[in-house]
Amino acid sequence: MSENQLSGKAREALRHIRNSVMHTGKVLSVRDLMGLMEYKSPRSALLLMQELEQGGFLRKRLDGSYSMLKDIRNSEDSVQTINVPLVGTVTCGAPILAQENIEAMIPVSTALAKPGSKYFMLRAKGDSMNEAGINDRDLILVRQQNTAENGQTVVALIDDEATVKEFNRNGNFVTLTPRSSNKKHQPIIVTDELKVQGLVIATIPIPE
Repeated sequence: MSENQLSGKAREALRHIRNSVMHTGKVLSVRDLMGLMEYKSPRSALLLMQELEQGGFLRKRLDGSYSMLKDIRNSEDSVQTINVPLVGTVTCGAPILAQENIEAMIPVSTALAKPGSKYFMLRAKGDSMNEAGINDRDLILVRQQNTAENGQTVVALIDDEATVKEFNRNGNFVTLTPRSSNKKHQPIIVTDELKVQGLVIATIPIPE
């Protein structure tokens, strides 16, 4: 059975399940799917799981949980995507992926957001990294990690706000260097206790 032969609700359930597999390596439980589909009873979610099983998309294990068949993640007839959260300005010490910071979920190809890691997106502000190809309003795809190598472009928290700069460590100090044609932007020197939030993987220009 192809995805197009599934019911609309089953296709929606499959998208949720695929996102879970890509993000965590695990298929959603019936109750997790119930919550995402906003059902009041687990039976409705279970029926969708059974439809996906009958269609050859899921396999039921002996313990009652489900696994996803490999051909779903390796399908060559469609582009596979996962939903990546677009987060806004980080303030008041809130974690960068706090629920109140999430503006939208953006589908991103797994060729960019590779399975096995977690990702988020930020909207660039200003021109401090324009010579690195990051312009005002561009979307930045970030792989979550708390370490970086010299010369890599990172997202870091300074005074509870996210900044995008080139990372360079020298002893107990880290320099966050702008790459800009605007000379008003100067390097920021901080201690090695700087909170790196992730590594910039790709920049997605936004048309005017």
